[in-house]
Amino acid sequence: MIPVKGVAGQNVAVLGLGRSGLSAARALREGGAEAICWDDNPAARATAEAEGFTCRELTKQGAFDGISALIVSPGIAHLYPKPNPVIRAALMAGVPVDNDIGLFFRSVATSEWDEFDTAPKVIAVTGSNGKSTTVALLHHILEHVGRNSQMAGNIGRGVLDIDPPVDGGVVVLELSSYQTDLARALTPDVAVFTNLTPDHLDRHAGMGGYFAAKRRLFSEGGPDRAVIGVDEDEGLFLAGQLSEGESDDRVIRISARQKLSGGAGWTVFARKGFLSEYRKGRQAGSIDLRDIPGLPGAHNHQNACAAYAAARTLGLAPRVIEAAMRTYPGLPHRSQRIAEADGVSYVNDSKATNVDSAAKALSAFKNIRWICGGLEKEGGLEALKGATDDVLKAYVIGREAAQFAMQLDVEAEVCTTMAQAVARAMAEAGPGETVLLAPAAASFDQYDSFEKRGEDFIAEVTARLNG
Repeated sequence: MIPVKGVAGQNVAVLGLGRSGLSAARALREGGAEAICWDDNPAARATAEAEGFTCRELTKQGAFDGISALIVSPGIAHLYPKPNPVIRAALMAGVPVDNDIGLFFRSVATSEWDEFDTAPKVIAVTGSNGKSTTVALLHHILEHVGRNSQMAGNIGRGVLDIDPPVDGGVVVLELSSYQTDLARALTPDVAVFTNLTPDHLDRHAGMGGYFAAKRRLFSEGGPDRAVIGVDEDEGLFLAGQLSEGESDDRVIRISARQKLSGGAGWTVFARKGFLSEYRKGRQAGSIDLRDIPGLPGAHNHQNACAAYAAARTLGLAPRVIEAAMRTYPGLPHRSQRIAEADGVSYVNDSKATNVDSAAKALSAFKNIRWICGGLEKEGGLEALKGATDDVLKAYVIGREAAQFAMQLDVEAEVCTTMAQAVARAMAEAGPGETVLLAPAAASFDQYDSFEKRGEDFIAEVTARLNG
């Protein structure tokens, strides 16, 4: 656990008692503060009270008297579409609002680091797609070379639940826009921006607010190195803002769509399955990504570029990074190959919860029996047009499956349930084809999470193959 610094003897309110909220409350208590907790869910309050925390309804008059700060869980809206009443009450009372990420960055470094031969590093990854894979791949590379590494944030453990970093240790964080938007301290040693596509627009009042939330990771703390995906205009703009000129190698530009000239700068890009690194006008490394099983498709090649660049900032050699990548198993629910039978492959990409990530999943395979559908996100499905050339047929799930199917530019069968979709896709699939779950939608109309949706897909496929 990382005890929170600078809170001894203070009363600090915590709103939301899920994983990050309870973790924050514990870390505050470890730092000498009294955590005053609240959650609208009585079961969550009961769990906190069982751990000895005081629960107090924070919307009542005077609830913030004597409170020094409010710590908010990421799922709670702090500005758009409108502030949560507790957050509004805190702001009206002049109480600072923060989250566990802000607490982490103000607390992770200790005086013990002065005695270390090599100071620990914090690498923070944000972006619309590929964050989890980039973080997991980088963590795998570090473990492969025997370097102490912990991953946390949206993946692995809560940021305050990790062990205090050791001499030469690396903490790799996955940070969402919800987290970067609110944190009052953001000071990673290396910051990574994978890409930007429309998502969570209601929470940020549009693309401008969404990009601004991501950009804070780079503007607030000034990382020593910035790895920036420049395949979208926002990333290209961000790289330009951070760089002092073409020879400024504090900024590493990455791409999975184009060769980057870079001049005297530092670039990493992937073209036709080959990763190339250029620095000061010379090629410094290359990797053939095409036969690495855990990284299929151009979207994973972008993730490989991001993880490779971050690893290079730590001094790891290209051949060492390549060897680690070849043993990377991939993440559950992200282009996860779960079975192959009678020449048919079965791939679970339940994490493809938006149109862009689904399009990238579709680009990684040929002859696809596509299972899609769910809770459609803002912006519709227009961006999928042109991405479905390799789709033989779609099998649509979700409560609004018929409406979803009507928007597709491929033959589509309304199945509604995962069981029906898997049954129909398996019945019609032949050798050389892939049954791919890439929903292009949120899961909450039928499942508690994309993980549960992916697990259902795996269970249905496994049951039929074993039947």
